[in-house]
Amino acid sequence: MVISYLFKRYGAYLRSRWEKTLLWDLIEPYRRPKTFTPVVIIYVAGFYTGVVGAAITEQRYKERYWEKHPGENVPLMRPKFYFAPWRVIRGEALPPDQGND
Repeated sequence: MVISYLFKRYGAYLRSRWEKTLLWDLIEPYRRPKTFTPVVIIYVAGFYTGVVGAAITEQRYKERYWEKHPGENVPLMRPKFYFAPWRVIRGEALPPDQGND
């Protein structure tokens, strides 16, 4: 008696599982696309992490320069990862022989 009940339940489970699969396969093309929100959040967080990192780096550069040259104006910081010639529109850059100490 219990075995026949279990077989009936298992058969109903298999049949309903197949029907659910068939149903969802028919509905799949009409579903909403997945959201881009997590990707956008990660990109925005990465961008602002870079902005904050650059600000901290420049502030440390200024403090080190002021320790060595008190009372002087701080020249522009040279780019860290750009080794080609670069133009300065406003302000004074460090001479080529001085690096980013």
